[in-house]
Amino acid sequence: MPTPHNNAKKGDIAETVIMPGDPLRAKFIAENYLENPVCYNEVRGMLGYTGTYKGVRISVQGSGMGIPSMSIYSWELFNEYDVKNIIRTGTAGAISDNVNLRDIIVAMSASTNSAYASQYRLPGTYAPTASWKLLSESVKIAEKKNVVCHVGNILSSDTFYDDSDSLAQWQKMGVLGIEMETAGLYMNASRTGKNALCILTVSDCPLRNLSTTAEERQTSFRDMMEIALETAVNI
Repeated sequence: MPTPHNNAKKGDIAETVIMPGDPLRAKFIAENYLENPVCYNEVRGMLGYTGTYKGVRISVQGSGMGIPSMSIYSWELFNEYDVKNIIRTGTAGAISDNVNLRDIIVAMSASTNSAYASQYRLPGTYAPTASWKLLSESVKIAEKKNVVCHVGNILSSDTFYDDSDSLAQWQKMGVLGIEMETAGLYMNASRTGKNALCILTVSDCPLRNLSTTAEERQTSFRDMMEIALETAVNI
């Protein structure tokens, strides 16, 4: 049954969903990699498609920006559409000096300044973590492709324009990069007993004033897309 944010019907969405933040990147993946893609969602412009890749049924859908948006869409996919695996394909700003433009980051865990976990009323600090099944497979694929791939902790921030200028502090703790969605995705996956992974392409290095263009972010990060798709067909 459709939700307030998704007009797909049960069965329209595959068990595995590739989930970029940008719905136009979802459209790009569907049109360039999926066979016979069918658009199942256009509500709020958050495009979603289902097709096949190497004979495996896969969906791709945008999540929007930030933990609240990612959490709405991933919660509905996990709970209303019986999705088992979500692989986020997003962009990140490099924090570590060892991470450069267009490198791949596979997020083993996601630190956050968000209060999203407060809803669970846990007697401590929760550590959002990727599914090992998805993570280990994606790293194998990246190694086979000879892609520069960093695996570790990232920061999911609620602030894009950070008044506290805190990136240097996160850098001291070995955080690889910053983005805005993964912690919420990992928490939803853990709460529902499902699987999630975040694969990121470094689009900018804020501590070094380096960046890619909007067009590059939308269409050219093919290594990340292909690692996600290959992971999806091998799990």
